[in-house]
Amino acid sequence: MERRKEILTTLNLPIIDLSSPHRLSTALSIRQACTEYGFFYLVNHGLENDLVNAFHQTKKFFSLPLQEKMKLLRNENRGYSPLDPTLVSKGDSKEFYYIGPLADLTSANLNQWPSEEVLKNWRPSMESLYWKLFGVGKKLLSLIAHSLNMDEDFFEKIGAIDKPSAFLRLLHYPGEMGPHEEICSAHSDFGTLTLLLTDGVPGLQICRDKSKEAQVWEDVSCMEGAFIVNIGDLMERWTNCLYRSTMHRVIQIGKERYSIAFFLDPHPDCVVECLESCCSESCPARFAPIRSGDYLTERFKIQPA
Repeated sequence: MERRKEILTTLNLPIIDLSSPHRLSTALSIRQACTEYGFFYLVNHGLENDLVNAFHQTKKFFSLPLQEKMKLLRNENRGYSPLDPTLVSKGDSKEFYYIGPLADLTSANLNQWPSEEVLKNWRPSMESLYWKLFGVGKKLLSLIAHSLNMDEDFFEKIGAIDKPSAFLRLLHYPGEMGPHEEICSAHSDFGTLTLLLTDGVPGLQICRDKSKEAQVWEDVSCMEGAFIVNIGDLMERWTNCLYRSTMHRVIQIGKERYSIAFFLDPHPDCVVECLESCCSESCPARFAPIRSGDYLTERFKIQPA
């Protein structure tokens, strides 16, 4: 198959201030960002002082000997995934570690943790980060509901964030890994909302119109202290494609890179159906209602994370 032509440009994403008292104007800014980009920066989120420690703890884990990390080999989508030579050869060069939902004991017990002897206080540090990120995501979802002309507590009322299916993913890209330009291949996120922390090393790019013959890839600059937020496929489905789930990738620039992603998805039993404000007689619902858990399970079968 002939490789599609690519054009590279630089992008300035919209900036959303989570602490702004002007909720209506903030909601309108979110609506514009989600319809035009599917990505935005989130500032004044309250976790600025936690970011340095978050990356310190992330680097401590990936600096462990491989034999220690392999004791936590990924199972039930929790734990460690080493560099996969078959994926490296295709341009996917990363190792990562998943922490799954902590909201109920059954799910929380599936998580795997380094022992205290190996990484002292690492587990409580990561659990604390998880809950702080959840708090940010919850505030953001209320603004997103407002931006869609829904009650701000809409997602709470329908049980979407009652014991949500939220995952924390720590990522390490070693640097130069083979001839491929990409170290994380082009994809869109499956779920509702992603909060991304980066260590300042560039490489993230988005493609706002994946249908074009010549794909336009835009560099996303790092903004110190800010989250990079993006909409996932499930939110795109919820909004009848009003809010876009944008394709993105990471390219290698010859430098080691760390990032932390928090995927905030609904409770598996939450039914995702077109929001009233996103459909009409002239714009009917494009998708049938579906349980969040069923949707995500099917997507992961087709394209594992």
